Amino acid sequence: MELGLQDRVALVTGGSKGIGKASALALAREGAHLAICARGKELLESVAAEIAAETERTVLPIVADLNKEEDAQHFVSAAVDHFGRLDILVNCAGNSPGGTLQNLEEHQWMESLNLKFMGYVRTTKAAVGHMRERRWGRVINVIGNDGIKPIYFELTPGAANAAGINFTIAIAEELAPHGITVNAVNPGPVDTERWWGLVRTLAREMNISETEAQERAVRSMPMGRLCTAEEVADVVVFLASERASFVTAASIAVDGAQRKAIMDI
Repeated sequence: MELGLQDRVALVTGGSKGIGKASALALAREGAHLAICARGKELLESVAAEIAAETERTVLPIVADLNKEEDAQHFVSAAVDHFGRLDILVNCAGNSPGGTLQNLEEHQWMESLNLKFMGYVRTTKAAVGHMRERRWGRVINVIGNDGIKPIYFELTPGAANAAGINFTIAIAEELAPHGITVNAVNPGPVDTERWWGLVRTLAREMNISETEAQERAVRSMPMGRLCTAEEVADVVVFLASERASFVTAASIAVDGAQRKAIMDI
């Protein structure tokens, strides 16, 4: 299937690891040029070089901390200055440590919302003006199914994800007349570095071993396994493509039909 991504310019936040890295690589394999950002310079530049070598696409690494509005604006403006255009934005930066109400400090709530939610708001606000000029654009927000399936030991990610889904659907309506689609991808448990941090939180909160926490997670999945970052990236790439031209304001679960909470298993 021809996806129409050849020579498109895609920006991917959180592009140095996990779902962000997998999405950047998948877009480059379909012919897109990339700008990727993360806070860690060394890993970011290494991943950019790795993707460029495999795909022969231009990959521009830009160090940015999306807790800061000026960094979000710099990421977008530096990419546009380099490529002369912007077609696709994949928001994938940030995570939250989770925890229960009694164990979370106020600063942890604010840190989670500032990066995982407001980081998405900042980059989207900086990017959509460039898309309006071309009357074509794709914004894909990688959020998470905690936003629609609250879990008591993941309060901060759940709150940020719920806000992100609301934001996605609301701005999709605003931007549709300008030829810009906006969609949310909501993974369940994905086998990434971030997932293992959540396993440690679950084990601590439930007073069980990390092995038992992982086994419970797998048992909560009807498919009997975790999702991979590449499986989420495949959905991201489709939503970025010409083939998804009438898909907007969608909130797409990539959770293997997981319906039972891990603590209920």
